Amino acid sequence: MIYYGKQSINQDDIEAVTEVLNSDFLTQGPKVSEFENDLKIFCNAKYAKVVSNATAALHLAYLAIGIQKGDIVWTSPNTFVSTANAAKFCDAEVDFVDIDPKTYNMSIDSLRDKLIQAKQNNKLPKLVVPVHFSGQSCQMQEISELSKEYGFKVIEDASHALGGDYKNKKVGSCEFSDMAIFSFHPVKMITTGEGGAITTNDPKLDEKVALLRTHGITKDIKKFENETHGDWYYEQKVLGYNYRLTDIQAALGVSQLKRLDKFVYRRREIASFYLDHLKDIVLPFQHKDTNSSWHLFVIQTENRKKVYEDLVKKGIQTQVHYIPVNAQPYYKSPSLINCNNFYSKCLSLPLYPDLTNQDLELVVKSFENN
Repeated sequence: MIYYGKQSINQDDIEAVTEVLNSDFLTQGPKVSEFENDLKIFCNAKYAKVVSNATAALHLAYLAIGIQKGDIVWTSPNTFVSTANAAKFCDAEVDFVDIDPKTYNMSIDSLRDKLIQAKQNNKLPKLVVPVHFSGQSCQMQEISELSKEYGFKVIEDASHALGGDYKNKKVGSCEFSDMAIFSFHPVKMITTGEGGAITTNDPKLDEKVALLRTHGITKDIKKFENETHGDWYYEQKVLGYNYRLTDIQAALGVSQLKRLDKFVYRRREIASFYLDHLKDIVLPFQHKDTNSSWHLFVIQTENRKKVYEDLVKKGIQTQVHYIPVNAQPYYKSPSLINCNNFYSKCLSLPLYPDLTNQDLELVVKSFENN
């Protein structure tokens, strides 16, 4: 079976994990800090914190930025449900901004129009969460300019986009946002099994994330309210969570990150092959300011169900990204034209570094008869 996405694990990864398994610390040890340091350097951000998964990363980022009951959070409907759900964890209201029909990312025109209307109705968002769909960055400079005009915070959902570039800088550098989050699920750019991360350039936000990640507990004597009882002493400052990443996972992350540039290079090769060889279907568009990391290669086809089923019969797995979040029964938000149109036709083709050229030729050939 050729899968739509799959992890790439080599002997170095296995040895890195085995080394931790034979060490003194399976969790709360030195590998977590090492992974965080490597990640912030790669993204050119001042701070990075790794957590148990990307949903946890979103939740912590929203809490750190101050989202609470009564606040309004806007995001893209073309995302996994966790982008919106994490705001509901904070008792916030969630609304959706339609997508651009070419990039499939949050539409700047739709965002601007919605902000104008929201200001008139005194319903402006406290936070906007653009989603870098398929690995291509949103138009972050324009979103940042609107955030200054209308007074909202910005968190990038970069779950798909580790290794991608925007205006010749790495996604996650947070030049045009308050924070960015990443996913290390097996089908993403690198994997830790499950895992996520938050990058920021704001030390206060980073400190809040670190506190909330570990039960709201600190062992920093400078932050104690009471006199310490000894080296074992700690204090809980806020109601936090157990969203830690283990050292076992972090070791895999450190090892995988060393190959990220190679992963992205191969993904771009695969995307170029598809762009050159697939005919008579709508192919993904790349904005001039971006260089996608190509987590997904999404086509549009009028007879999607038939194509999907025919490819499965040939041993080729595809996937649909995404069912619009606003259409989920839990949300029941008004439909959005561009996202609905996209969903009715979109199909994600196989794309992962270990795909062979023979695999790619088989995928392309399979379309010749559809």
